[in-house]
This record gives sequence, structure tokens and C-alpha cells, in this order.
Amino acid sequence: MVPIDGYILALSWSPQHCARARNPDRFQCENNRFGFILHGLWPQGRNGSWPQYCRPAAPLSAAVLRSNLCATPSANLMQHEWAKHGTCMARKPEAYFDQARAAYGRLRFPDTLALARRDGLTVGSLTAAMVSANGRALSARSIKIRTTRDGWLEEVQICLDRRQRFAVCGADDRPAPSPTRAIRIRL
Repeated sequence: MVPIDGYILALSWSPQHCARARNPDRFQCENNRFGFILHGLWPQGRNGSWPQYCRPAAPLSAAVLRSNLCATPSANLMQHEWAKHGTCMARKPEAYFDQARAAYGRLRFPDTLALARRDGLTVGSLTAAMVSANGRALSARSIKIRTTRDGWLEEVQICLDRRQRFAVCGADDRPAPSPTRAIRIRL
């Protein structure tokens, strides 16, 4: 396995994905009302490296897909995440998805519908709502909010240490939006 210094827990905002996807996943986007979904658990290597595609990945079994559809409602996304990130973290997909689901399951989410209706919502106020929903364990410095160019919520990333506890995020090559930037949440 690749030496890992921490992780990013990536949470996609499903309504935004479904509105913008060229070929949206039917289960995720038709007749379902998903909010934050588990995009993936991404290993972070030393010195800012991102271990990826560490070895060949066989197709996921039907049992693995079924056991993860509530958190990640797309078989294509699960296969991609296993191939790109999971192969760097675990020998078997079950172990990777167990870790990812455990990290996802520890999070609490604010009332996103109420936030979406709020006038003057900013990246900073969404971050504060995430912190408030999770108590003292999560700090604003552990959260990265990703938006589209036109200000729609796209993804929340939570930084974790090697033991998968909340951690301060490091710098990356994509600047985070300013806390004062207006943000919109698609319903």
C-alpha cells in the first residue's frame, strides 16, 4: 500500500450533479431525492501527492454495489472510486467501502433545505452550519466547499488524518472560494 498521511471525504450535492450531468445515473437522479452523497474517500500522500490507480481493479460485485447504494447511488461512481482511490487503500473493495461509509456515517448534515431558502447564504455560513451540526469535533478548517463557477454548491470536502479523525485541510492546487462568496443550493 502507498504511504498515506490523511484523507479527503468528498460529499457531492446530488441535485447539482443531476442538473449538470451529461448522462445522469438513473437511480441517483430519477425519482430519488438524494442530498449529500458519498463521492469517495480519497487518500492523501506525503508532500501533497494524491495516490491514484495503484493497481488494476476488477469490476465490483453485485453484493458490494447493493451494500453501498444508499451512500453512493451510482454503480459507475463506485467502480470509479474503487479503481482510482480504493486500490491505494485496501486489498478488497469491501474494506475500502467500509472505511468510506464509516467516515460518511459519522457526519451530521445541517438542514440543507432551510439553507437553500436562506437569503444571503455564503460559503462561510454553509461551513458554519456544517460545524454546528457536528459539534466541536469538526472545525471550519477541516472543511472545503466547492462551487460551480456560477456559485452553485457542488461538493463539500472534509479533511481527515491518518486515523480518519477530522483534521485541518492542507493547501491544494484549486483555491477555495472566499467565505464571503454567495452560494446557492439547488433543490
